[in-house]
Amino acid sequence: MTEHDRVAPIVIPPVGLQGLLGIPRSPSGVVVFAHGSGSGRLSPRNNMVASALRQGGLGTLLFDLLTEPEAADRRKVFDIPLLAERLLEATSWLRAMKEAASLPIGYFGASTGAAAALAAAAEAASNIAAVVSRGGRPDLADAALPKVQSPTLLIIGGADEIVLDLNRQALARLLCEKQLVVVPGAGHLFEEPGTLEQVVNHARRWFLDHFTPVDNQPR
Repeated sequence: MTEHDRVAPIVIPPVGLQGLLGIPRSPSGVVVFAHGSGSGRLSPRNNMVASALRQGGLGTLLFDLLTEPEAADRRKVFDIPLLAERLLEATSWLRAMKEAASLPIGYFGASTGAAAALAAAAEAASNIAAVVSRGGRPDLADAALPKVQSPTLLIIGGADEIVLDLNRQALARLLCEKQLVVVPGAGHLFEEPGTLEQVVNHARRWFLDHFTPVDNQPR
């Protein structure tokens, strides 16, 4: 295992959410993952993306937005305000760590997690440097969309036609720096050969382009 691939299990208060934190040497920032329903900190796709981001010099935090009992409640699984609140709690916890205190933080959301990421980023005090959505449902962030100031990248599979249309509608409502990238031939989960690697390349570029030291960020 390389230095970039080292991750440590952590517990995020106050609920006790389980997570995996990996911060390589001299990181440019930290990317916090917000997954959708049926996924979690052990998701192979999320971990593949996280490992690749660490290889690119970015720290990563993968965590379960819900406890096991909560995850069994379908109402909570699709409760975007609740998921956004958990994301903000994890962000506050991360910023309290010495290793991450001076680092910019970005969100990487998938499915409903993308809506939670945008809703959390829309909070004035969140100071999120960048947001990336992979096959996400940003439309579910609804009224929060025009409030987002964080540069936002939406990555959608070309074969995921319904979600692609929803992303185009959400893109029109975003007033921040924004971009929509379509990965040709990719479905909702980016399981086709080479498509997830394209997601990684686009996401890494977006985060590195928008991560600047916290002291240099506009207030």
